[in-house]
Amino acid sequence: MSYLFSQKFSMSVPSGKQNLLFTLILCFSIALCSSLNAQINFNSETGLTPDSSAGHLWGYAYGDFYYKAHGDSLARGGDNQYTGIPQKRNAFILSHISLGYSYKITKKFSADLLLAAVNNANTTSVNGIATGGDLLSNNKLSFYIKYANIRWKNIWKNTDLLLGQVSTPSFSLLTNKIWLYRTIEKTIADIRNTPSYDLGVTIRGKFNDEGNSGYDLMVGNGTGARPENDNFKWFYGDVYAMFLDKKLVFDLYADYTRIDWKQDFHHARNMVKAFVAYTTPGLTIGIETFINHGKNDVVGINRNLKDTTNASAIGISTYIHGNIIKNKLRFFARFDTYNPDTKYNMNVFTKYIGFTPAYEPNNKEIFITTGLDFAPDKNIHFLPNIWYVRYKGQQSTNSDIDHDLVYRATFYFEFGR
Repeated sequence: MSYLFSQKFSMSVPSGKQNLLFTLILCFSIALCSSLNAQINFNSETGLTPDSSAGHLWGYAYGDFYYKAHGDSLARGGDNQYTGIPQKRNAFILSHISLGYSYKITKKFSADLLLAAVNNANTTSVNGIATGGDLLSNNKLSFYIKYANIRWKNIWKNTDLLLGQVSTPSFSLLTNKIWLYRTIEKTIADIRNTPSYDLGVTIRGKFNDEGNSGYDLMVGNGTGARPENDNFKWFYGDVYAMFLDKKLVFDLYADYTRIDWKQDFHHARNMVKAFVAYTTPGLTIGIETFINHGKNDVVGINRNLKDTTNASAIGISTYIHGNIIKNKLRFFARFDTYNPDTKYNMNVFTKYIGFTPAYEPNNKEIFITTGLDFAPDKNIHFLPNIWYVRYKGQQSTNSDIDHDLVYRATFYFEFGR
């Protein structure tokens, strides 16, 4: 690009004046940058000096080398990481890249911008175009805007107002941080595509100055980074409390949204999720469970009879992680069970079809992962691990039992945080 610029520059400017014009442009650029630097770094309201900074750049990334030792013969699992990946496939993959900038505007206002790129190993295609992760039509990984928001601090005591695209109350702010190993797998609610970020308005507060209890309320589009596509909004709510010097954590979350609401057809979803953990720097034990009620979310079929029915999905996740060698070597293990439709009844219908892809009704799942976490530096981690999902058809025939098994060497690094 610099070569093309120099060619166009030399063609459009007489050679005798080129050096003078270049010098003038350079001097103007330096003066402009100096002026902007003074405006940004020295502000009477923030109290910053020319030697300090109101903002900082930060980011993180993680990926794997994986080997799929066994594949489910029916390619079940929907959006699970390795659904549809051929057995014995091995590859290096960058799973997630985030680049953020946080800026303190004044004592009352701050802003955040986060770009993210997520590349799932699942690269099933539609018309030859990969659909797993944030891929362009040529299958190259691309950034999108995940967060873009402004925070009004202390609109009343211990309460902030956020406008824009932010983390939802679902799991990103608390349960994801206690699980700690998003590099290995999402939380159980995240796997089912509960929004982790959304565009809307949020009230985020604490019940006391100590910060050991609080709440998070949000109204958003429910479409993440995509534009709104209907007239319905997603309502989120979360409350938490911590005891024993913040070692014992309780959290309760709920959401509700209408999906399709007509005179003769009401389609909606409502999740209630509970979480409890005992967490210390040396050892953490946690359990998270949800019930997701889908109103008219499933079609039951029996010969020529079709009828929409309600469905209730339930998931339970238990995990443990802790130190082996402090600051150098840790372990983690997790066990999940998931039933997409507790109302499933083969005596009434011979086939079920779900409206919501994340809650496909026909197969129960068990998820297991375990591994080690080696940290040569506090911001760099190498994590050998095993990833396993067993599928069992709700029809309860032995032929419907199969699994995905993947061996992985995962890496993670971060900066500026």
